[in-house]
Amino acid sequence: MELRLKERLGRKFDEEIRFFKGWIDGPKRVGAICPTSSITAGRMASIVDTTSCLPVLELGPGTGIITKAILKRGIAPENLVSIEYSTDFYQHLVRTFSGVNFINGDAFDLERTLGAWKDKTFDSVVSAIPLLSFPMERRIALLEDLLGRIPAGRPVMQITYGPVSPIIANPDRYRIRHYDFVVRNIPPAQLWTYSRP
Repeated sequence: MELRLKERLGRKFDEEIRFFKGWIDGPKRVGAICPTSSITAGRMASIVDTTSCLPVLELGPGTGIITKAILKRGIAPENLVSIEYSTDFYQHLVRTFSGVNFINGDAFDLERTLGAWKDKTFDSVVSAIPLLSFPMERRIALLEDLLGRIPAGRPVMQITYGPVSPIIANPDRYRIRHYDFVVRNIPPAQLWTYSRP
């Protein structure tokens, strides 16, 4: 039991070091100084409909905390498509999660990045992209693209560390809902969902 605890703590420490290194190498591409907490990841994954039989799209998996929560929710690895911009994180994810469809690419260019998956319909999108590091026009364009890849009424889940939605309201195009405020995260996290009527 003590050995398992030491191994688990060792893996967690390795994850945090890898995340911190990613933040140092590219602070605009890694939106926080610590990985997402398992509590926050679980809340984010809770929007996934495991009965839809559609694949799930994950953006910005980082070290894989949210990926793990999506799989734990009951999504088969082959039904998860996950796009990671950082090559270091991507290589770590491929080694860690067998069967998940990881793509090393740019979420802001989904038509090219998704490749064989570009014409698929996804159940929902779970995103940890640091949107506040990008201009509003790019955020809106990304959201519009994502909403076109999921059924009407299904959500795009987004984590952010600012006090308001990282994407401005446009009620004619999409609905914004404050989903949760998670204090047990460093820093505390705001969760937002976006959907088409």
